[in-house]
Amino acid sequence: MPTIVTGKDSEVKFGPGMPTIIIGERINPTGRKKLAKHLQSGDLDIVEEEAKNQQLAGAEILDVNVGASDVEETKILPKAVEIALASTGLPICIDSANTEAIQAALSIYPYKALVNSVTGEEKSLDTILPLVKKYNSSIIGLTIDEKGIPNTASARVKIAEKIVNRAESYGISRENVVIDCLALAASADTKSAMVTLETIRILTKELSLSTTMGASNISFGMPQRKIINNAFLSMAIEAGLSAAIVDPTQEATLYTVLSCNFLTDKDEFATRFLNFHRAKKV
Repeated sequence: MPTIVTGKDSEVKFGPGMPTIIIGERINPTGRKKLAKHLQSGDLDIVEEEAKNQQLAGAEILDVNVGASDVEETKILPKAVEIALASTGLPICIDSANTEAIQAALSIYPYKALVNSVTGEEKSLDTILPLVKKYNSSIIGLTIDEKGIPNTASARVKIAEKIVNRAESYGISRENVVIDCLALAASADTKSAMVTLETIRILTKELSLSTTMGASNISFGMPQRKIINNAFLSMAIEAGLSAAIVDPTQEATLYTVLSCNFLTDKDEFATRFLNFHRAKKV
């Protein structure tokens, strides 16, 4: 069974054996001072601008995060979600560490959202999963628990299994759980990339779970970061990555995803690749 999320105008399906889809990451003030300033002032026109630009670039789901200092998330997050949804019709990934803000956003979202995120920590599981069930959403589960992020694939898989089992105990089916396998800076630990890739491979091929990942963390501290990110993204897609959290306005990144889908036999007759390429030519 694939993971399914919906928006006003679209339904997105993804999972093991299916094409890797794009979650647009640009509506997130982390490291983006201009966006943070707009959010702090209550000016959300930039949210609409970023949402439309990412849709035009090829995003299939939009991540919406407004977490910045002096931003009242419980008020701003629902507004940002409404704007992103109304301006694009795309499914929304509601992204916050604030439980009240997540609930506020879910309460105004009339479709099936993706929530980012829950962890393997008991407090997180007991707080977030009831909301996911109540609002019939899908959830991203981070492979982290009270001890932090494990440095082995087997330990990350155990956390993923814990999240899935707990979700099922709340009546949330396993296809509604997407596991973030967590990319960490390879400059700090040269084995970290292989741990993430092995985690993706096990979760995809042995447990048939949907997976996601933000690729850019892998290149922290290195030159030529975009090249490293796209190389790692290619490896992750071959390992089975279901959804890539990336900046879709980077054309090289979009072509990396589309090329990998084609070369891993997830895009019959290169239909997705060619449709995207022709649209770019118009």
